[in-house]
Amino acid sequence: MAQTSDGSAQAAAGGQTQSVGAPDIVVTAQKRAERLQDVPISMEVLTTKNLAAFHADNFKALAVPNMNVGEIGGNQVIYMRGFGSPSQNYAFDQSVSLYVDGVYAGKSRQFTFPFFDQERVEVLRGPQGALFGKNTAAGAISVISAQPTSTFEGSATGIYNFGLHGYELSGYLSGPLGGGFSARLAGKIVDNDGYMKNLAFDRREPSNKSQLVRLSLKYDGGNFDYVAKVEYGHAKSLGNVTVSGPLTTDQQPVLTRYNIDDSVYGPAGFETRSWNIAGTGNLHLGDFTLTSVTGYSYFKAAHVNNFDQTIPGGGITSASVFNSYPEKFHQFSQEIRLQSPVGGMFDYIIGAYYDNSRYEVWQGSEYNMSIGNFLLHSDFHQRAESYSFFGQGSVHFSDEFRLIGSLRYSHTSKSASFYGTQDSGPFPFKPTTTADGSLSEGKVDPSVTLQYDVARRVMVYATYGQGSKSGGFVSNTYGTTNANFMFNPERSQNFELGVKSTLFDGRLVANAAIYKIKFDDLQVSTYNSNLQTYLVGNAAKASGKGIEGSLTWYPAPNFDITASGAYQDVKYDDYPGAQCLARQPGCGPTSAPVNLAGYPLPNISKFSGNVQVHYVIDLPGDFKLGTTVGVDGRSKFFNSDDQSLTYGVQKGYAKLNARIELSPADSRWHLALVGTNLTNKLTTSGAFKLPVPVTDVARALYWVDPPRNISLEASVKF
Repeated sequence: MAQTSDGSAQAAAGGQTQSVGAPDIVVTAQKRAERLQDVPISMEVLTTKNLAAFHADNFKALAVPNMNVGEIGGNQVIYMRGFGSPSQNYAFDQSVSLYVDGVYAGKSRQFTFPFFDQERVEVLRGPQGALFGKNTAAGAISVISAQPTSTFEGSATGIYNFGLHGYELSGYLSGPLGGGFSARLAGKIVDNDGYMKNLAFDRREPSNKSQLVRLSLKYDGGNFDYVAKVEYGHAKSLGNVTVSGPLTTDQQPVLTRYNIDDSVYGPAGFETRSWNIAGTGNLHLGDFTLTSVTGYSYFKAAHVNNFDQTIPGGGITSASVFNSYPEKFHQFSQEIRLQSPVGGMFDYIIGAYYDNSRYEVWQGSEYNMSIGNFLLHSDFHQRAESYSFFGQGSVHFSDEFRLIGSLRYSHTSKSASFYGTQDSGPFPFKPTTTADGSLSEGKVDPSVTLQYDVARRVMVYATYGQGSKSGGFVSNTYGTTNANFMFNPERSQNFELGVKSTLFDGRLVANAAIYKIKFDDLQVSTYNSNLQTYLVGNAAKASGKGIEGSLTWYPAPNFDITASGAYQDVKYDDYPGAQCLARQPGCGPTSAPVNLAGYPLPNISKFSGNVQVHYVIDLPGDFKLGTTVGVDGRSKFFNSDDQSLTYGVQKGYAKLNARIELSPADSRWHLALVGTNLTNKLTTSGAFKLPVPVTDVARALYWVDPPRNISLEASVKF
């Protein structure tokens, strides 16, 4: 649901019939409040109603063209315009960074439910190094939490998921405390059984039991305001979503698997406990504003992977594979910026940023095979510190023509150590190795934008920007030594032309952008089944080009149609010394390194998009009935690192979602029936070849996405 600049809801939200037209969506993508249609960035904005319509509470549930989430192992990885940091190396910084209320989230586990009780989510495509800075080589996602209110209000929502055999409860209370203070308390509980069937125990997996609570306090004293937030999250899951498949046919995902619990590491699943504390203050110095954003984040996680033991054809392999990844993370950050007034010929924002963090990951692996039982483990410790200075200035040559220039200098230092060894086994499988390293690097990320209003509410822009991501270390690959411990920073540059328009008295909103993005020293991690290991390092060069567009039409009161789509072409320009791909003739254990120039990157669809239709009918008795139908999909893509033409290709798909909601005209309560993936399309978010001797029988493994789910939702507001 989009919000207008004065806080009223868009026409399609319901209530009694309203005037037709697009609301003014206000965003902070350039560190100050602006209308979305005035911001020269290709971006999508998802508001509370957008996220709640189909119960999107994680990145995988978002339907944003040219953004997707891949998963192999324990981490979800966000890809933007074809680029992201693979999940297999746990210490990778991300190429698409997450910011929650202005605080940088260096690891995906920092926020248990990133989209809980939010005001909006801003998805910014392309490098955002100048203003956001920290590891935004491919893009950034900014999440803005709902704030304490000056009047008393609250809500409670319950959801029962029939497909997951479980429920979700959430709600909030918000209001004034007196003396300029207000508060907001929000909470969420999830208890679901999962959508996979583990035949070994006749149980559903992965179960998900989670609790989240957030307390926000706000003080507004006129010239000074401050919002403090404390958030605690606990999530625990039992089971996994990997299933086995043949190596010689297309992907054949199913919803059954067979896996026992491990005697050393226990059952597959994860448990995460996280604390996030943040404070944002604004001091108004005449027409200037001085802003401080302080953040502290901590999580402790334990994650165990296991792989389906079912042999394609119906048998059960005697081998089992388990990997355990206990993690611990601390981060402190501080940003200060000064914002000038607007309305003159020149305005600006200047600031400084600092953070430090500590990260630990312990890896344990058990390969239980007919030839014997192998136990291995590794330890990784890293300390990191960074600081930066940034500024953005806008020159208004006229009311229609503007020049925006931004610049950021960042300095990062890291030190790390690694130890890996084989604890037991009938013969040596991996050697004992150690590694130590440190790095210190500085980067400059500039951007420049020309912006011109060609007509009333029609703006065109041209942008050149650079982004960067710091170098780092190999955290969880057995056999790591000083020779292969460190990888270089990656850099990106982006050229973009765009148009944003609001036409026909607000009935039609049409935006589009074309771009070309280039990466140097792209950081990669690929699984080589011939060597039974992950290879972490830098590819020389890669590039992508494409087009993104969105269209929203308001043909009548309480009726809107939204469509967005994208095309991209992403490939390596130069990647010497790479391992050969499974689809290359003769690729095998003894194949010489190759250059993958001209080959596409994994996890990339050429086409992606979605369409959503929303209509609200006014019923007798002062009631209304809202219906929302949406379709989102993408074209085929390789989701295995070796780009196999059989087990490594996820075919193109489209998924159908629908919602029907009954409520009174004032929306103080509602009942809704929600269906996601109604055609029950089974897709995979990752795949790879599990080879001999890691297993007795070589087979493909898939990470299976959720199937169809029907849920019943009830909510009350007061």
